[in-house]
Amino acid sequence: METPRLPRGGETVLGGPFRASPGGKGANQAVAAARLRAHVVMIARVGADENGTSLRRSLTAEGVGLDAVSTDPAEATGVALITVAAGSTDGKGRGENTIVVAPGANSFLSPTDIDAARPVIANADVLLLQLESPLASVARAASIAKDQGVTVILNASPAAKIGHELGGLLDVVIVNEHEAATLLGEPCVTVADDPGTHEELCALVQRVGVPTVVITLGQRGAWMMHERASKLIAAYPVLAIDTVGAGDAFAGTFAARWAEHQVGGGVDASAVHDAACWACAAGALATTSRGALPSMPTRDRILKLLKSGPGY
Repeated sequence: METPRLPRGGETVLGGPFRASPGGKGANQAVAAARLRAHVVMIARVGADENGTSLRRSLTAEGVGLDAVSTDPAEATGVALITVAAGSTDGKGRGENTIVVAPGANSFLSPTDIDAARPVIANADVLLLQLESPLASVARAASIAKDQGVTVILNASPAAKIGHELGGLLDVVIVNEHEAATLLGEPCVTVADDPGTHEELCALVQRVGVPTVVITLGQRGAWMMHERASKLIAAYPVLAIDTVGAGDAFAGTFAARWAEHQVGGGVDASAVHDAACWACAAGALATTSRGALPSMPTRDRILKLLKSGPGY
């Protein structure tokens, strides 16, 4: 639902109109990668309800494989309740949002389900994970991927603390500033708008055992650190009307572009920078459309913005 502004605690704000669309972090990121023309298979759990049927239909239309998506007859498909602040009257746009997720059936995605999907994971170039699934299942998937030599990327959202055991299974972590602080077990960290702070934050995340860290900075772009190479990626200027799904567009595009470099000859600091540039462009474009899954940009739109942007 769109509102003139986000409500404060205890406050009621009139808003509207209400819109419902398919989404979820995993679904959004799967579609973002598929629209970059990657071959994508999803592992998840949905309910035997209309939302689950609709989500399956939407993902199938995008070319996302659903052989590892199971149906839970006892639980509802997960939903997210999203409040979006209306764009500003100065023409610059805002579209900030708050999100509350009811995971539903996907909260019952078990390590056993992950074991059943072992062939799917083993056949991948990249496994992209989010934390809307149970942490034990995420860790199991990462472990299988690591054993099979598959690159493991974690978008650590919703924010949660991860330790060295899971960190040691990861090749890449993608987080925003506040998620990075929570991941480190310091949810009250104040992050200054200072390149030195972002570089230090990346280095701290690396100590969990992750060689590549990307911190998204919203309209300021992103900060990447690959081993010892560190760099700011400038944002691509757009008129933002709805930031829902922007982080998912970033993660799905980054993973797909990483896979392209990996298959094409290898991933070094230059390749990570390239993937982050593509991801920044995708995240920016996602803010120019309303909704979650529908706002994931195509490869052609990303390329067009990359050619006109500041820092590629």
